[in-house]
Amino acid sequence: MKQRGRHRRRRRGRVLRAALAGTGLALTAAATLISTSQATIAVDPGALKPLTSATELDRLRLTEQPVPQRSLDRLATAMGRPVGVATVLESTDRRLRTEDQCSAEEKKALPIEPAATRAYCWDPADTAAHRWRPRSVTTSGDADDDGRWGAHRVILSGWSYDGGDGRGLARVAFVNADDPDNLTYTWALLVVPVDGGRDYRALVSQVSGMVWYRNKLLVTTSGAERDALYVYDLHRIQRATVGSRAVGRVPGGWSAHGYRWVLPAVASYRPADGDCVETAGPGGKERSALPCPNGLSLDRSSAPESLVASRAAPGDGDSRTLLWRYSLSRDSARPGLLATDSSGTAVTSEAYESRASGVRGVLSHRTHPFSPPDWYLGRPADEGTRGTLLRQDRRGAKTIACGPEGTHHCWGDGTGSLSYWQETGEIWSLSGRMLFALPLSSVDREMR
Repeated sequence: MKQRGRHRRRRRGRVLRAALAGTGLALTAAATLISTSQATIAVDPGALKPLTSATELDRLRLTEQPVPQRSLDRLATAMGRPVGVATVLESTDRRLRTEDQCSAEEKKALPIEPAATRAYCWDPADTAAHRWRPRSVTTSGDADDDGRWGAHRVILSGWSYDGGDGRGLARVAFVNADDPDNLTYTWALLVVPVDGGRDYRALVSQVSGMVWYRNKLLVTTSGAERDALYVYDLHRIQRATVGSRAVGRVPGGWSAHGYRWVLPAVASYRPADGDCVETAGPGGKERSALPCPNGLSLDRSSAPESLVASRAAPGDGDSRTLLWRYSLSRDSARPGLLATDSSGTAVTSEAYESRASGVRGVLSHRTHPFSPPDWYLGRPADEGTRGTLLRQDRRGAKTIACGPEGTHHCWGDGTGSLSYWQETGEIWSLSGRMLFALPLSSVDREMR
């Protein structure tokens, strides 16, 4: 009886989604399910393997590198008094469309089971710019335990630009989420101060992971950046004064690729034994020899609260995905920064290997204070498949599946970035050009 009841609930969920979206979307969803007939669940990745070797753990150490205060002060003097998140939200000039306003093509990227309870697509002016791609998400649920930043509920989404010529940009959407039916947003460009704060350059990174904790925003880097993480202070947002496509100081003021707001980095974290630069080898681009993270999230269920990181293993090799965490500082003079020793070095407090490949999103959460954490791993779609969401621990792994006998991938098609909003119990993620949320409890119910 329980099994038949579960199948009836799934049928009702699919009928409801089709009714809300119209017959056209129902046909699209059905076609998607049919197309996954050959996209069956891959081999079970099994249990997580704890890393205990000092050599392995030492490779995960990060050294904190603050931007000199005089450089930040010089930049603020030249650009004007910095502002905070509330001021930026007053200037939102774009609107996220609710799910019923999104196209069937956009909604194809959403999870099949469990269905998103809230879903949005970006302003057409942004979705039309194909070189800009949404990569990561974090919320005021990460920033503060009451789920708000001041009076506001806020979502931040990191986007990356690939110019096709080795140049890149990174921007953040500041989303006012006070009204679930009317999400509005505006953009800020991520930059790095140079020349002692007399100028700044663009951050060249995919920003595939992002965490907002206290007043700091921590983002992953990739490609040409040497550092593993960059840190931004959300009390130090600067106004651009010139609307050109340049980045930095220009005749007449300061430019941020046409955006109104600029976020200058206040610190970074670099691997203690090297850097994160990817070099070209005989087979093309190679990774840094050090495990620099490409997935990032906050774990509020740990004590102390911790920054969770992942480094994806490729799908065509024997290497393993790495999962690890850093404790966050409890020092009131260092809000939002990693806990470090007297030399400014952060060490991992827990690390694992996973046989799951291609992981892009990572989330760690304890159901009870003294229980071991569950690790949720988001994997984007491969050609001919949908994305995958796994839950893994030291005993084994489960995955979200649907279709005949639960054999098919059913998660969203997109980046895999994951963020848990503790106040509401929701996971937020990105898929294609869609931003969506659903209860963590519904994810756990669908795990096989």
